[in-house]
Amino acid sequence: MTAPWGDPLVEGVTTAVYTVPTDGPEADGTLAWNSTTLVLVSVRSGDATGLGWTYGAPATADVVAGQLAPAVTGRSAWDVPGAQEAMGRAVRNAGRPGLIAGAVSAVDIALWDLKARLLDLPLVQLLGACRQDVPVYGSGGFTTYDDAQQDRQLRGWTEELGIPRAKIKIGEAWGKAEERDRHRITRARKSIGDGVELYVDANGAYTRKQAVRIARHLDAEGVTWFEEPVSSDDLAGLAQIRAAVAMDVAAGEYGYTLPYFGHMLAAGAVDCLQADATRCGGITVWLRAAALAEAAGLELSGHCAPHAHAHAAAAVPNMRHLEWFHDHTRIEALLFDGTLGPAAGSVRPGADGSPGHGLTLNAERADPYRVR
Repeated sequence: MTAPWGDPLVEGVTTAVYTVPTDGPEADGTLAWNSTTLVLVSVRSGDATGLGWTYGAPATADVVAGQLAPAVTGRSAWDVPGAQEAMGRAVRNAGRPGLIAGAVSAVDIALWDLKARLLDLPLVQLLGACRQDVPVYGSGGFTTYDDAQQDRQLRGWTEELGIPRAKIKIGEAWGKAEERDRHRITRARKSIGDGVELYVDANGAYTRKQAVRIARHLDAEGVTWFEEPVSSDDLAGLAQIRAAVAMDVAAGEYGYTLPYFGHMLAAGAVDCLQADATRCGGITVWLRAAALAEAAGLELSGHCAPHAHAHAAAAVPNMRHLEWFHDHTRIEALLFDGTLGPAAGSVRPGADGSPGHGLTLNAERADPYRVR
Protein backbone atom coordinates (compact mmCIF):
# COMPACT_ATOMS: atom_id res chain seq x y z
CA MET A 1 0.00 0.00 0.00
CA THR A 2 1.25 3.50 -0.79
CA ALA A 3 -0.03 7.02 -0.22
CA PRO A 4 -1.12 9.08 -3.22
CA TRP A 5 2.30 10.75 -3.25
CA GLY A 6 4.06 7.39 -3.33
CA ASP A 7 5.11 6.85 0.28
CA PRO A 8 4.85 3.26 1.54
CA LEU A 9 2.43 3.03 4.44
CA VAL A 10 2.52 1.08 7.69
CA GLU A 11 -0.05 -1.61 6.99
CA GLY A 12 0.00 -3.75 10.11
CA VAL A 13 1.44 -4.12 13.60
CA THR A 14 1.59 -7.46 15.43
CA THR A 15 3.18 -8.69 18.67
CA ALA A 16 4.60 -11.86 20.17
CA VAL A 17 5.87 -12.53 23.69
CA TYR A 18 8.74 -14.88 24.60
CA THR A 19 9.86 -15.85 28.11
CA VAL A 20 13.28 -17.47 28.39
CA PRO A 21 14.49 -19.04 31.66
CA THR A 22 17.89 -17.94 32.93
CA ASP A 23 20.73 -20.43 32.77
CA GLY A 24 21.07 -20.26 36.56
CA PRO A 25 19.86 -18.23 39.54
CA GLU A 26 20.45 -14.50 38.96
CA ALA A 27 20.29 -11.43 41.18
CA ASP A 28 21.78 -8.00 41.61
CA GLY A 29 21.77 -5.68 44.60
CA THR A 30 18.02 -5.08 44.62
CA LEU A 31 16.29 -7.79 42.56
CA ALA A 32 16.35 -11.53 41.82
CA TRP A 33 14.89 -13.29 38.74
CA ASN A 34 14.75 -16.67 37.02
CA SER A 35 13.52 -15.69 33.54
CA THR A 36 13.48 -12.77 31.11
CA THR A 37 10.59 -11.76 28.86
CA LEU A 38 11.08 -10.23 25.41
CA VAL A 39 8.11 -8.50 23.75
CA LEU A 40 8.52 -8.50 19.97
CA VAL A 41 6.80 -6.06 17.61
CA SER A 42 6.52 -6.65 13.87
CA VAL A 43 5.58 -3.74 11.61
CA ARG A 44 4.65 -4.49 7.99
CA SER A 45 4.60 -2.49 4.77
CA GLY A 46 4.10 -4.50 1.57
CA ASP A 47 6.57 -7.37 1.55
CA ALA A 48 8.85 -5.73 4.13
CA THR A 49 8.68 -6.32 7.88
CA GLY A 50 10.54 -4.42 10.59
CA LEU A 51 11.27 -5.92 14.00
CA GLY A 52 11.57 -4.15 17.33
CA TRP A 53 11.55 -5.38 20.91
CA THR A 54 11.69 -4.50 24.55
CA TYR A 55 12.27 -6.47 27.73
CA GLY A 56 9.36 -6.28 30.15
CA ALA A 57 5.97 -7.57 31.23
CA PRO A 58 3.78 -9.47 28.72
CA ALA A 59 1.13 -6.76 29.15
CA THR A 60 3.39 -4.54 27.04
CA ALA A 61 1.96 -6.35 24.01
CA ASP A 62 -1.56 -5.20 24.99
CA VAL A 63 -0.43 -1.56 24.91
CA VAL A 64 1.00 -2.05 21.44
CA ALA A 65 -2.15 -3.70 20.13
CA GLY A 66 -4.67 -1.46 21.86
CA GLN A 67 -3.12 2.00 21.78
CA LEU A 68 -0.05 2.17 19.54
CA ALA A 69 -0.99 0.08 16.49
CA PRO A 70 -3.97 2.32 15.66
CA ALA A 71 -1.73 5.40 16.03
CA VAL A 72 0.87 4.26 13.49
CA THR A 73 -1.12 2.12 11.04
CA GLY A 74 -1.74 4.02 7.81
CA ARG A 75 1.11 6.46 8.40
CA SER A 76 4.03 6.91 6.01
CA ALA A 77 6.75 4.38 6.75
CA TRP A 78 9.32 7.13 6.10
CA ASP A 79 8.14 9.37 8.95
CA VAL A 80 9.35 7.58 12.06
CA PRO A 81 9.61 10.75 14.20
CA GLY A 82 6.02 11.56 13.22
CA ALA A 83 4.94 8.11 14.40
CA GLN A 84 6.80 8.73 17.65
CA GLU A 85 4.78 11.91 18.21
CA ALA A 86 1.53 10.12 17.36
CA MET A 87 2.29 7.37 19.88
CA GLY A 88 3.09 9.93 22.56
CA ARG A 89 -0.29 11.59 22.07
CA ALA A 90 -2.08 8.23 22.07
CA VAL A 91 -0.77 7.28 25.53
CA ARG A 92 -1.08 10.73 27.12
CA ASN A 93 -3.68 9.70 29.69
CA ALA A 94 -2.25 6.22 30.24
CA GLY A 95 1.04 7.50 31.65
CA ARG A 96 4.22 7.07 29.64
CA PRO A 97 6.96 5.88 32.06
CA GLY A 98 7.47 2.17 32.58
CA LEU A 99 5.67 -0.51 30.62
CA ILE A 100 4.09 1.94 28.13
CA ALA A 101 7.47 3.49 27.33
CA GLY A 102 8.74 -0.01 26.56
CA ALA A 103 5.87 -0.52 24.14
CA VAL A 104 6.57 2.80 22.39
CA SER A 105 10.24 1.86 22.21
CA ALA A 106 9.60 -1.51 20.60
CA VAL A 107 7.36 0.01 17.92
CA ASP A 108 9.86 2.79 17.23
CA ILE A 109 12.74 0.33 16.78
CA ALA A 110 10.56 -1.76 14.44
CA LEU A 111 9.69 1.33 12.39
CA TRP A 112 13.35 2.26 11.92
CA ASP A 113 14.13 -1.31 10.93
CA LEU A 114 11.21 -1.28 8.46
CA LYS A 115 12.33 1.98 6.86
CA ALA A 116 15.87 0.70 6.37
CA ARG A 117 14.59 -2.58 4.90
CA LEU A 118 12.32 -0.74 2.48
CA LEU A 119 15.38 1.20 1.32
CA ASP A 120 17.51 -1.99 1.31
CA LEU A 121 20.07 -0.30 3.57
CA PRO A 122 21.75 -1.31 6.81
CA LEU A 123 20.21 0.86 9.50
CA VAL A 124 23.57 2.46 10.29
CA GLN A 125 23.78 3.74 6.69
CA LEU A 126 20.29 5.20 6.94
CA LEU A 127 21.18 6.97 10.21
CA GLY A 128 24.67 7.96 9.02
CA ALA A 129 27.76 6.37 10.53
CA CYS A 130 30.28 8.14 12.75
CA ARG A 131 32.30 4.97 13.29
CA GLN A 132 32.62 1.41 12.07
CA ASP A 133 33.43 -0.23 15.40
CA VAL A 134 31.26 0.07 18.51
CA PRO A 135 33.02 -0.89 21.78
CA VAL A 136 31.23 -3.27 24.14
CA TYR A 137 31.75 -4.39 27.73
CA GLY A 138 30.94 -7.77 29.24
CA SER A 139 28.16 -7.50 31.82
CA GLY A 140 26.76 -10.02 34.29
CA GLY A 141 28.69 -11.07 37.37
CA PHE A 142 25.49 -11.64 39.33
CA THR A 143 25.51 -11.64 43.12
CA THR A 144 24.27 -15.26 43.02
CA TYR A 145 27.53 -16.44 41.40
CA ASP A 146 30.15 -18.18 43.46
CA ASP A 147 33.84 -17.44 42.89
CA ALA A 148 34.30 -20.14 40.25
CA GLN A 149 31.22 -19.12 38.22
CA GLN A 150 32.18 -15.45 38.31
CA ASP A 151 35.72 -16.32 37.24
CA ARG A 152 34.51 -18.42 34.29
CA GLN A 153 32.25 -15.68 33.02
CA LEU A 154 34.86 -12.95 33.33
CA ARG A 155 37.50 -15.02 31.57
CA GLY A 156 34.99 -15.91 28.87
CA TRP A 157 34.56 -12.24 28.00
CA THR A 158 38.14 -11.13 28.36
CA GLU A 159 40.11 -14.18 27.19
CA GLU A 160 37.77 -15.94 24.76
CA LEU A 161 35.99 -12.91 23.24
CA GLY A 162 38.80 -10.39 23.76
CA ILE A 163 36.58 -7.78 25.44
CA PRO A 164 38.83 -5.46 27.49
CA ARG A 165 36.02 -4.27 29.81
CA ALA A 166 33.95 -6.28 32.30
CA LYS A 167 31.28 -5.47 34.88
CA ILE A 168 29.96 -7.31 37.94
CA LYS A 169 26.97 -6.68 40.19
CA ILE A 170 27.57 -5.52 43.76
CA GLY A 171 25.38 -4.14 46.57
CA GLU A 172 24.17 -7.64 47.47
CA ALA A 173 21.05 -7.78 49.67
CA TRP A 174 20.41 -4.04 49.43
CA GLY A 175 23.95 -3.25 50.53
CA LYS A 176 23.92 -5.54 53.56
CA ALA A 177 26.81 -7.73 52.36
CA GLU A 178 29.67 -5.23 52.08
CA GLU A 179 32.39 -7.74 52.93
CA ARG A 180 31.26 -10.13 50.20
CA ASP A 181 31.06 -7.20 47.78
CA ARG A 182 34.68 -6.37 48.53
CA HIS A 183 35.70 -10.01 48.19
CA ARG A 184 34.00 -10.36 44.80
CA ILE A 185 35.54 -7.13 43.51
CA THR A 186 39.01 -8.32 44.49
CA ARG A 187 38.37 -11.73 42.92
CA ALA A 188 37.16 -10.06 39.73
CA ARG A 189 40.36 -8.05 39.44
CA LYS A 190 42.41 -11.23 39.86
CA SER A 191 40.36 -12.96 37.14
CA ILE A 192 40.78 -10.26 34.51
CA GLY A 193 44.26 -8.97 35.37
CA ASP A 194 45.49 -5.40 35.31
CA GLY A 195 45.05 -4.78 31.57
CA VAL A 196 41.23 -4.94 31.59
CA GLU A 197 38.86 -2.23 32.78
CA LEU A 198 36.75 -3.33 35.76
CA TYR A 199 33.24 -1.92 36.23
CA VAL A 200 30.68 -2.42 39.01
CA ASP A 201 26.92 -1.88 39.21
CA ALA A 202 25.14 -1.51 42.55
CA ASN A 203 21.64 -1.13 41.05
CA GLY A 204 20.85 1.56 43.60
CA ALA A 205 21.50 -0.69 46.61
CA TYR A 206 23.70 1.58 48.73
CA THR A 207 23.14 4.66 50.84
CA ARG A 208 25.15 7.76 49.92
CA LYS A 209 27.78 7.39 52.66
CA GLN A 210 27.99 3.64 52.09
CA ALA A 211 28.70 4.18 48.40
CA VAL A 212 31.55 6.56 49.20
CA ARG A 213 32.95 4.06 51.71
CA ILE A 214 32.81 1.20 49.18
CA ALA A 215 34.42 3.45 46.58
CA ARG A 216 37.69 3.39 48.54
CA HIS A 217 37.95 -0.33 47.86
CA LEU A 218 36.89 0.16 44.26
CA ASP A 219 39.65 2.69 43.77
CA ALA A 220 42.22 0.34 45.29
CA GLU A 221 41.21 -2.34 42.76
CA GLY A 222 41.35 0.06 39.82
CA VAL A 223 37.58 0.16 39.19
CA THR A 224 36.77 2.96 36.73
CA TRP A 225 32.95 2.74 36.46
CA PHE A 226 30.48 2.89 39.38
CA GLU A 227 26.95 2.42 38.09
CA GLU A 228 23.92 3.43 40.16
CA PRO A 229 25.71 3.61 43.52
CA VAL A 230 22.39 4.93 44.85
CA SER A 231 18.96 5.04 43.28
CA SER A 232 18.92 6.81 39.94
CA ASP A 233 16.00 8.85 41.29
CA ASP A 234 18.37 10.36 43.85
CA LEU A 235 20.01 12.92 41.57
CA ALA A 236 21.42 14.94 44.47
CA GLY A 237 22.95 11.79 45.93
CA LEU A 238 24.51 10.78 42.61
CA ALA A 239 26.01 14.25 42.28
CA GLN A 240 27.45 14.12 45.82
CA ILE A 241 28.98 10.69 45.22
CA ARG A 242 30.32 11.79 41.83
CA ALA A 243 32.14 14.67 43.53
CA ALA A 244 33.59 12.39 46.22
CA VAL A 245 34.92 9.41 44.22
CA ALA A 246 37.63 8.86 41.64
CA MET A 247 35.79 6.48 39.28
CA ASP A 248 33.12 7.57 36.79
CA VAL A 249 29.56 7.55 38.10
CA ALA A 250 26.98 6.32 35.57
CA ALA A 251 23.18 6.11 35.53
CA GLY A 252 20.20 6.67 33.26
CA GLU A 253 18.89 3.21 32.36
CA TYR A 254 15.48 4.08 33.87
CA GLY A 255 15.03 7.13 31.68
CA TYR A 256 11.61 6.70 30.06
CA THR A 257 11.33 10.22 28.64
CA LEU A 258 13.74 12.76 27.21
CA PRO A 259 13.23 15.29 30.07
CA TYR A 260 14.50 12.63 32.51
CA PHE A 261 17.91 12.79 30.87
CA GLY A 262 17.80 16.57 30.85
CA HIS A 263 17.17 16.61 34.61
CA MET A 264 19.98 14.11 35.24
CA LEU A 265 22.46 16.19 33.25
CA ALA A 266 21.33 19.46 34.84
CA ALA A 267 21.94 17.96 38.28
CA GLY A 268 25.53 17.04 37.40
CA ALA A 269 24.67 13.50 38.47
CA VAL A 270 26.80 11.43 36.08
CA ASP A 271 30.14 11.28 34.30
CA CYS A 272 28.66 9.09 31.56
CA LEU A 273 24.96 9.05 30.70
CA GLN A 274 23.25 5.71 30.16
CA ALA A 275 20.15 5.33 28.00
CA ASP A 276 18.17 2.27 26.94
CA ALA A 277 16.53 2.35 23.50
CA THR A 278 14.10 -0.38 24.58
CA ARG A 279 12.81 1.88 27.39
CA CYS A 280 13.32 5.53 26.54
CA GLY A 281 11.20 5.71 23.38
CA GLY A 282 13.24 3.73 20.90
CA ILE A 283 15.99 4.85 18.58
CA THR A 284 14.31 8.20 17.97
CA VAL A 285 14.55 9.32 21.61
CA TRP A 286 17.84 7.49 22.24
CA LEU A 287 19.55 9.61 19.58
CA ARG A 288 18.10 12.73 21.19
CA ALA A 289 19.48 11.65 24.57
CA ALA A 290 22.88 11.24 22.91
CA ALA A 291 22.64 14.81 21.64
CA LEU A 292 21.80 16.09 25.13
CA ALA A 293 24.83 14.30 26.53
CA GLU A 294 27.06 15.66 23.78
CA ALA A 295 25.85 19.19 24.50
CA ALA A 296 26.79 18.64 28.15
CA GLY A 297 30.27 17.42 27.18
CA LEU A 298 29.55 13.82 28.20
CA GLU A 299 29.60 10.43 26.53
CA LEU A 300 26.67 8.02 26.22
CA SER A 301 26.56 4.30 27.00
CA GLY A 302 23.85 1.98 25.69
CA HIS A 303 22.14 -0.03 28.42
CA CYS A 304 21.55 -3.75 27.70
CA ALA A 305 19.79 -5.08 24.52
CA PRO A 306 22.96 -4.63 22.45
CA HIS A 307 21.41 -5.54 19.09
CA ALA A 308 18.68 -2.93 19.55
CA HIS A 309 21.42 -0.30 19.99
CA ALA A 310 24.31 -1.27 17.76
CA HIS A 311 23.40 0.58 14.56
CA ALA A 312 22.33 3.75 16.36
CA ALA A 313 25.48 3.59 18.50
CA ALA A 314 27.63 3.70 15.36
CA ALA A 315 25.84 6.94 14.40
CA VAL A 316 26.68 8.74 17.67
CA PRO A 317 29.92 10.76 17.96
CA ASN A 318 30.01 10.68 21.77
CA MET A 319 29.41 6.93 22.12
CA ARG A 320 31.45 5.25 24.86
CA HIS A 321 30.24 1.65 24.64
CA LEU A 322 27.36 -0.83 24.67
CA GLU A 323 26.53 -3.29 27.42
CA TRP A 324 27.10 -6.89 26.29
CA PHE A 325 24.65 -8.15 28.92
CA HIS A 326 24.69 -11.89 29.61
CA ASP A 327 20.91 -12.42 29.61
CA HIS A 328 20.15 -10.33 26.55
CA THR A 329 22.99 -11.53 24.34
CA ARG A 330 21.95 -15.10 25.12
CA ILE A 331 18.28 -14.42 24.35
CA GLU A 332 18.91 -12.40 21.20
CA ALA A 333 21.21 -15.12 19.82
CA LEU A 334 18.56 -17.72 20.66
CA LEU A 335 15.56 -15.97 19.10
CA PHE A 336 17.19 -14.20 16.15
CA ASP A 337 19.46 -14.95 13.24
CA GLY A 338 22.02 -12.33 12.24
CA THR A 339 23.34 -11.44 15.69
CA LEU A 340 26.75 -9.82 16.07
CA GLY A 341 29.88 -11.19 17.70
CA PRO A 342 32.52 -9.05 19.43
CA ALA A 343 35.99 -8.95 17.92
CA ALA A 344 38.77 -7.18 19.82
CA GLY A 345 36.17 -5.68 22.13
CA SER A 346 33.88 -4.20 19.46
CA VAL A 347 31.02 -5.06 17.13
CA ARG A 348 30.60 -3.83 13.54
CA PRO A 349 26.92 -3.23 12.75
CA GLY A 350 26.02 -3.36 9.08
CA ALA A 351 29.35 -4.82 8.00
CA ASP A 352 27.70 -7.68 6.10
CA GLY A 353 25.35 -5.34 4.22
CA SER A 354 22.13 -6.86 5.62
CA PRO A 355 19.24 -4.36 5.54
CA GLY A 356 17.80 -2.88 8.71
CA HIS A 357 19.37 -3.96 11.98
CA GLY A 358 20.14 -7.28 10.32
CA LEU A 359 18.16 -9.53 12.67
CA THR A 360 15.40 -11.93 11.62
CA LEU A 361 13.27 -14.07 13.90
CA ASN A 362 14.14 -17.77 13.94
CA ALA A 363 10.68 -19.20 14.57
CA GLU A 364 11.93 -22.76 15.04
CA ARG A 365 14.16 -21.75 17.94
CA ALA A 366 11.82 -19.08 19.29
CA ASP A 367 8.45 -20.89 19.32
CA PRO A 368 9.20 -23.11 22.34
CA TYR A 369 9.55 -19.95 24.43
CA ARG A 370 6.49 -18.14 23.07
CA VAL A 371 3.90 -17.44 25.77
CA ARG A 372 1.43 -15.35 23.72
